[in-house]
Amino acid sequence: MTTPYDIISRALKDIGALEAGETPTADAAQDAFDMLNDLVDQWSNEEMMVYYKNEIVFPIVAGQTQYTIGPGGQIGAIITGSISGTILTVTGITSGAINVGQTLSGTGITSGTKIVAMLTGAGNNVNEAGTYRLNISQTVSSETINLYYQRPLSIDSAFVRINTNSNGVPIVNGGLDYPISILAVEDYEMIGLKTLNGPWPKALYYQPSETLGNIYVWPNPSQGEMHIFTDNLFQNYTNLNDTVILPQGYTMALRWCLAERLMPMYGKANQTQIQMINAYAAQAKATVKRINMKPVQSARFADAMLASRQRDAGWILSGGFFR
Repeated sequence: MTTPYDIISRALKDIGALEAGETPTADAAQDAFDMLNDLVDQWSNEEMMVYYKNEIVFPIVAGQTQYTIGPGGQIGAIITGSISGTILTVTGITSGAINVGQTLSGTGITSGTKIVAMLTGAGNNVNEAGTYRLNISQTVSSETINLYYQRPLSIDSAFVRINTNSNGVPIVNGGLDYPISILAVEDYEMIGLKTLNGPWPKALYYQPSETLGNIYVWPNPSQGEMHIFTDNLFQNYTNLNDTVILPQGYTMALRWCLAERLMPMYGKANQTQIQMINAYAAQAKATVKRINMKPVQSARFADAMLASRQRDAGWILSGGFFR
């Protein structure tokens, strides 16, 4: 597996700071490591470099219109669980909801540990006991664990899931989903009665403050389960021997972009070399962005699920009307 140390060594060789077979000194490696973390931190702000959207899920609290998100925020979960290798076993849920992308915090838990996949814990609900896969292998005895989301830079879209009707009776097949409008601050300011009561949220405004993000929902809800979609944030590496887990093409982009930024530090002035490294860095990033910017092909139910226009049970998809 590739590590930050591997990327740093290759980048230093690319700019001629190291010869074949040489290794960077401790100081040189640390300087380059800091630059690498600055680089991936910057990529979180470049939309086309982001390869994944997080789904943030949290239960609505009746009468609550504001929620905080980030380390120590209200959106997350408190669970009882243990870790063996990369498997988190959840035996109890005190509050909140569990989902992919959450960071774990607790006694003996390695910094940066995140849920990357649902195993037996997956189902129609997101607050189920069971097993979940983590990104870092470790061993932790059963204890109370806090799960939280990183503070998102922005919110792209959202919907609310309603699991019960107005009489409190569960809805068949897991509930109904309703879209949520994402408001700009000017639109949120135009709402005259921000505490207006309603059955569930129809709009939200997101204020990304420095440490915690603030999510305001409208109208004042009585029920619902919020599903919010945000761009994934690149996480800084904690040490030189961390495992770099990124999709294909990103390691090359990190290598050449890091080389590009290290050249001034090592006094590189050869124009041919500078142009070559700049070109490789630009090409590597462009390749990644080209893949990420491809729009998802949309499909309409009537065309995707009906084999023909014959009058059959497919009328249920269009309410009985044929075009």
